[in-house]
Amino acid sequence: MAIPSGRSGHPLFDPGQRIKLGIFGSNVSNGCTISTAESSFRPTWEQNLALARRAEALGFDLLVPVGRWKGFGGATDFNGECLEVYTWAAALAAVTERIHIVATSHVPTVHPIVAAKQAATIDHISGGRFGINVVCGWFTPEMEMFGVQQLPHDDRYARATEWIHVCKRLWQEQDFDHAGGYYRIKAGYLRPKPVQQPYPLLINAGVSPAGIDYAAREMDVSFCLIDDLARGRETIARIRQRAAGYGRELGIMTSAAVVCRSSEAEARAVWDHIVAHGDRAALDNLLTTFGVHSQSMDPAQARALAERFIVGWGGYPLVGTPQQVAEEIGRLADIGVDILLLSWLDYVPELDYFGEQVLPRLRDLGLRA
Repeated sequence: MAIPSGRSGHPLFDPGQRIKLGIFGSNVSNGCTISTAESSFRPTWEQNLALARRAEALGFDLLVPVGRWKGFGGATDFNGECLEVYTWAAALAAVTERIHIVATSHVPTVHPIVAAKQAATIDHISGGRFGINVVCGWFTPEMEMFGVQQLPHDDRYARATEWIHVCKRLWQEQDFDHAGGYYRIKAGYLRPKPVQQPYPLLINAGVSPAGIDYAAREMDVSFCLIDDLARGRETIARIRQRAAGYGRELGIMTSAAVVCRSSEAEARAVWDHIVAHGDRAALDNLLTTFGVHSQSMDPAQARALAERFIVGWGGYPLVGTPQQVAEEIGRLADIGVDILLLSWLDYVPELDYFGEQVLPRLRDLGLRA
């Protein structure tokens, strides 16, 4: 796996593992599944605690929440019920020992001094296992709820650049002044500094030119959605080429929706069942706000896009038997994916099945130590 610049000693980037595994979205209602299909999953503290402990016991490497303040409507009000990410991370940090824990933080809703202080505190609680997934705030109704003016796309990354620069200075310096376009800091001060040096792990999701440039300059890991292996290889190459232009190396993260059963036919039937019960109103609200207009695509493209979002928030589909799922994870590693975040319709029982049936096959394939 690729090791981000300056992170050769970071425990998340053990070169002995070809691909790292994480859990995505367990802090929000419906997780990553925009469907009314039957599931025992709820975004409760009890289920999140059980998932974190089970994931750690299975050797999973990280937990990444969805940053959410408001749901997407529809029958499910998708993601409307959610646990706030910094407090969620602090609580899980206190009851785990090895797994890395990330907070997905919106730039416009958290002042960089507060974010830097919270991050340093959780880094101490966890013993150096904390990271921030920096997001610019694309869901306009959430930003409006805060009274924040939604900026044009590239301006959001300009603000995010200044935001992370202030955080980095707080994590490494003391008593500095900053006067920028978005923030003014007088005698910036933060103690204690984070356990991780120079600062906690930094992640950003975005494949626009501005998003790729931001990750290439400022982040350790770039989180990009992959819908096809060939296109995914090209996207990863483009991101790494941009980082190389700054003399840096990035880790690559993506997400995947897992529907794994003893037979391929059963797995496909479950996928179709989830899609058939898709919350189309919530999906339309999400895609419209996201700036995706499926009506401009050909019908096959639009159908595939809708299915990926209904089953797993646009994540790569891992559908089939344990052996098929393991082999497909290997293909993701082959195109350059370093970290794979997984989601399921029903997290707790399906994580157990993944641990029993897929993890041994990943070890047999040389993907996991």
